[in-house]
Amino acid sequence: MAQAEEVKVPIFSNYEPLPGAHDELLEARGEPWPSIAPIIGGLESLGAARMERRQRLADNTFLKGGVTFSVYSDNRGGERIFPFDLVPRVVTADDWELVERGLLQRVTALNHFLGDVYGEGRILKEKVVPAELVHGGTGYLKQVHGIRPRDGVYVQIAGIDLVRDGKGRFLVLEDNLRCPSGVSYVLSNRNVLKKVLPKMFRTATVRSVDEYPTRLRERLSELAPPRGDSPRVVVLTPGAFNSAYFEHGFLARRMGVDLVQASDLFVHDDRVYVKTTRGPEPVDVIYRRIDDEFIDPEVFRPDSLLGVPGLVRAYAKGNVTLANAIGNGVADDKAVYPYVPDMIRFYLSEEPILGQVETFFCGEASHRSHVLENLSKMVVKAVDASGGYGMLIGPRSTAEQISEFRERITNKPRGYIAQPVVELSTCPTWLDGKARPRRVDLRPFILTGKSSWVLPGGLTRVALVEGSYVVNSSQGGGSKDTWVLGHHADDASSKHRIESAPLASRPSPPEGDQ
Repeated sequence: MAQAEEVKVPIFSNYEPLPGAHDELLEARGEPWPSIAPIIGGLESLGAARMERRQRLADNTFLKGGVTFSVYSDNRGGERIFPFDLVPRVVTADDWELVERGLLQRVTALNHFLGDVYGEGRILKEKVVPAELVHGGTGYLKQVHGIRPRDGVYVQIAGIDLVRDGKGRFLVLEDNLRCPSGVSYVLSNRNVLKKVLPKMFRTATVRSVDEYPTRLRERLSELAPPRGDSPRVVVLTPGAFNSAYFEHGFLARRMGVDLVQASDLFVHDDRVYVKTTRGPEPVDVIYRRIDDEFIDPEVFRPDSLLGVPGLVRAYAKGNVTLANAIGNGVADDKAVYPYVPDMIRFYLSEEPILGQVETFFCGEASHRSHVLENLSKMVVKAVDASGGYGMLIGPRSTAEQISEFRERITNKPRGYIAQPVVELSTCPTWLDGKARPRRVDLRPFILTGKSSWVLPGGLTRVALVEGSYVVNSSQGGGSKDTWVLGHHADDASSKHRIESAPLASRPSPPEGDQ
């Protein structure tokens, strides 16, 4: 008896964009954007049933590959699989060209700012940025004032969070210049989607992301102390209980370098060494995934077991390169963020290419007064918080929550900023057998060494909870593969016909004597 033909149920026929949001699937007149129409057509050809099976296949691939993250606030402990949505987010070549130029401009200015505030302080003397704002923030570390990294590069790895507003414009929401995470999920997402939707990559000119580990190692090696042709690079992790431990092991393996913990390293005569079975060997570059306050118990927290005693001495002498530099938190302080456009004008004599969200610093009396009068209409963020914590979304908050934040701001005004609610753009997201609009942001990654490079795409995070604006994985968010389209087939598609590398398995903690 012949098998009955599967009836294909349309995927996007009942898709309805959210009012007021820029939808990245449909134009205002209800037709797919021309750039995404062929991709949507390919997904439609699958039908809902096959789409659901492909989504389950993707989920199982992540499960078997151990692509996980930890949530510190979760009393249950353990790790979670990072939720992944099968429908890719598409960025046109022209849009990406603008984003790329804007990101390079911004990171260049932020590097200048870091060299300035830890050096001569011109921008503070000329009152472009208030000195009390910089010196009063927890990100400014006087212990490293006067220490200049090799070639003046403070930010080797940056993750700049972008959103699209109701008009579809890309805006910078936040700078991440300390230990930005998420790139391992970018690479894993692409690897899985190439396996689950292989035909899509044969028709779409999607730019490759596979070269990131190679580019990262190149940039790190370029800034090594001049001691030979093959600098030794290591990735320093706090250990298996860190929320991003999967990524630490993933990147170390992909770069072909050692994953180490503090117990694997020591400092002798202001040089850093790693313990090996062959005896101690010198280390030239440390890609450190440890926060500043824990990096060296001789200089910062004396109770830290995660850092290496004497590391700052070796760094100050120029005997080891740290990526990223210590003290970068002063530049990605949420209270300093409003001044980045002025930094671009001051250091580069250029107008900002990318806009950013209007921001009110509660440490300024006039700003604070405006914020307190309009709390119910604003998003309030604690300057030292991350991951979607310490935040108030006024229109979605209760009177009690608003009252609580009013008291917090009054008691500690330096600790908060506020922004108007930005109606984030939406992308179709496959949930419960249907395509539904969900809000998204984007974290591209920028690498800087002798030259700079922007990963084509980045981590698209999606607010899976209906009505939510919070995309963080710790708050119920997930991720998508981000497809940056090339202008020509030569830009992209040929690279995707190469057999992809197997999904990395779970990393193991390094042995103490390795």
